Amino acid sequence: MPRKGMRSIFFHQSLPSESTSSKFPPPSPVQTFSDSLMQENIETAESLITKWDYSNTNHQSKLFSPLFSGETREEAKQYLNAVKGLQSAMQYLVKRDSTSNSLVRAQFLMQLAMKTLQKEFYQILSANREHLDPETVSNSNRSSTDRRSSVSDYEDEISDDEFRVAGNTISETERVSMLTMADLKAIAVCMISTGYGKECVKVYIVMRKSIVDEALYHLGVERLSFSQIQKMDWEVIELKIKTWLNAVKVAVGTLFHGERILCDEIFAAASGKRIAESCFAEITKEGAAMLFSFPEMVGKCKKTPEKMFRTLDLYEAMFNHWIQIQSIFSFESTANVRLQAVTSLVKLKEAVRTMLTDFETAIQKDSSKKQVPGGGVHPLTRYVMNYITFLADYSGVLTDIVADLPQSPLPESYYRSPVRGENQKSLEISEKIAWLILVLLCKLDGKAELCKDVSLSYLFLANNMQYVVVKVRRSNLGFILGEDWLTNHELKVREHVSKFVHVGWNKVFSTLPENPTVEIPLEQVRASFVNFHNAFDEECRKQCSWIVSDSKLRDEIKVAIGSKLVGKYGAFYEKNRVGSESVIRYKPEYIENCLCNILYGVGDSGSMSSYSSSTTLFSRGGSSRR
Repeated sequence: MPRKGMRSIFFHQSLPSESTSSKFPPPSPVQTFSDSLMQENIETAESLITKWDYSNTNHQSKLFSPLFSGETREEAKQYLNAVKGLQSAMQYLVKRDSTSNSLVRAQFLMQLAMKTLQKEFYQILSANREHLDPETVSNSNRSSTDRRSSVSDYEDEISDDEFRVAGNTISETERVSMLTMADLKAIAVCMISTGYGKECVKVYIVMRKSIVDEALYHLGVERLSFSQIQKMDWEVIELKIKTWLNAVKVAVGTLFHGERILCDEIFAAASGKRIAESCFAEITKEGAAMLFSFPEMVGKCKKTPEKMFRTLDLYEAMFNHWIQIQSIFSFESTANVRLQAVTSLVKLKEAVRTMLTDFETAIQKDSSKKQVPGGGVHPLTRYVMNYITFLADYSGVLTDIVADLPQSPLPESYYRSPVRGENQKSLEISEKIAWLILVLLCKLDGKAELCKDVSLSYLFLANNMQYVVVKVRRSNLGFILGEDWLTNHELKVREHVSKFVHVGWNKVFSTLPENPTVEIPLEQVRASFVNFHNAFDEECRKQCSWIVSDSKLRDEIKVAIGSKLVGKYGAFYEKNRVGSESVIRYKPEYIENCLCNILYGVGDSGSMSSYSSSTTLFSRGGSSRR
C-alpha cells in the first residue's frame, strides 16, 4: 500500500488496544498457508518493534544502548528483517483484505518502527561525527573497494571478515567508520523501501549540512559580497586569498570529496543515485557556491600590477582543482556549482590578461628621465625582470591564459622560440615573455641616450643587459626562452663592453704611439708620458664613480681594459724610461693597481623611490616555488 494511504487509514481509526495488539482474529476455515505466514511475520515484528519503541517510557528505562550498537548487533539485524517481513505482510493483506484489523495493526507497527529507525539514524550520525569525517570516510572507502555493496544480507555487512582487505587488518578508526556507514546504509535502505525515505533524508541533510558548514567556517570561508570586497584594502584581500587557497585545497580534496563518497555509500544502493544526488546537492551546494564565488569577485576588482601574482595563485588553484570539482559535482543538480567554478576561472583569466596588457603598456610609457648614478642597473630593469621572473613560475597556467592574446609579431632575427614539437600554447607563452623583455630593452636603449658621456651609455647598456641575462639564466625564464636567446644576449653584453672599452679609454690609448716600441724623439716621449698620465688620471677619477654591480662582468671589463692598456704602456715604459725619469709618475704595475679600484662607484641606490611600490609585488605569499 502506498505510504500516504497507510497513514490515512492509521489516523482515521483508533489505535488497537493492548489486548488486540497481542491477539489476532482466529483463522477462518479457509485460511491459507500464506495467511498464517503473514500473521507470523506481524507477530514477530510486533515483539521486536514494541520492545524498541522509544516512545514507551516503560521500555525506555530498560534500554542502556541504542539498537545499532555492539551489544545489540544481532538484534538490529533481526529488527530490519522483521520490518521487511512486516512490509511483505502489509502488501499481502492490502490485496487480501484492506479492512482487516491485522492490516491496521501492521500499519501501526510500521509507524513505530520508522520512528525508531529515524531516531537510530539520527543517533548514529550524531554519535559518530569523528568516524564520519571526510578524511576517514575517504580512507575507509579506499579500504573497502573489494567489499560487497549490497545490504540485503545485513549480517555480512557487520562481519569482522569484511574488515580485512588484501590480507591486512584495517585500523580501528576505519573499521568503526565502515561499520557506521553499513548501519546507516541498512537503515536508509529499509526506510526508503517502506516509503519513509523523506524522514530519513531530512535527518541526514540537517546533520551533514551542519557539519559541512561548520568545517567551511573553520577553514575561514566567508559569505562576502562584491561591494564588501571592493571596499577592502588590498592587504586585507591578500590575507583572505591566503586563507582561501588553503580552504579550497581541503574543501575540494577532502571535505566535498568525502561527503560525496558518504552520500553514495549510504543512499546509492537504495535508489540508484537519485536520493544520493539530492542529499549531496542540498548539503554542499550552498557552501561550494560561497567558496567558488570568492575568486570571481577578486577577479572583478580593480586591476593593478601588484595584484597579478595573487590573482594567478587563485587561477592556478581553481585550474588545478577543476577536474576534481567536475567529478565531485557531476550531478545535474550541482550544475550551478560547476558553473560558478567556470565563471571564476573566466573572470580570473580576464583579470590576468588585462594586467599583462597594462604591464606592457606601463613599460612602454615609462617616461622617467632620471639617470642612474654610475651607469648601474636601472630600477625599471629590476622591476620588470623581477616581475617577469615570477611570471615564469606560473608558466603552466599562463600558457592557457595568454592563448590568443593579441601581440605584435617578434622579429625573427631577435627571437625564435626554442620549443619544438609542442602545442601552440607553449609557443605563445615563450613569445609573450620574449616580447616583454624586448619592450624593456628598447626602453633601456632610449634611457642610455640620456647619459652625457657616450662611454657611460655603453656601460649602462652592458650593466642592464647583464642583469637581464643573469635573471633569465637563473630562473624558469631560461627554460622558456631557450639557450639560443641566452647566447645571443650574452654576445650583446660583450658588444656593449667592447664599445665601452673602446670609447671610454680611447683618449688614454691615443696618448701613446700606435707602436709603443718604435723610436721617437725624447721630447715626444716625455710629452706622451705626461699626456698619458693626465688622461689616465682623469679617466680613473671618472670611472671610480661608475659602477658594475655584477662582479663577473666587472672583472671581464677590467681584463679587457688591462690587456690593452697595461701591455701597451708597459712596452712603451720599458722602451723609453731611461732619460724620462723626471716626467714618469706611474710604473706599469701601478696602472694595474689603479684599474682594480674602478667601477665600484656609489651604486644605483638613489633612484629607487619611483619604483618603491615594486617591493610589495614579489612577496607572492601563496607561492612556495622560492
